[in-house]
Amino acid sequence: MRVVAELPRPDCKITIFSMNMKFIIKFEKGVLEQTYKLSEIDMMKGLDSVFEILDEAFIATVVQRFEGMSADFRQAYQRHEY
Repeated sequence: MRVVAELPRPDCKITIFSMNMKFIIKFEKGVLEQTYKLSEIDMMKGLDSVFEILDEAFIATVVQRFEGMSADFRQAYQRHEY
């Protein structure tokens, strides 16, 4: 797996990997991460196609999902009183 791009942002870190004919897009925020996989064959313009998918509307939903993930984890953690 090799890193083909990194997009640091104030709301999350985005890393794009290439492995086994797939682009792997990893979003990280603190201890949480989300991963999306795209076939390189489906990306007609290569990495530029991936950048087109990563528009502000999509990134906003990813950040919102992080908020939900964080709340879910906090609730699970509190149920077990660690």
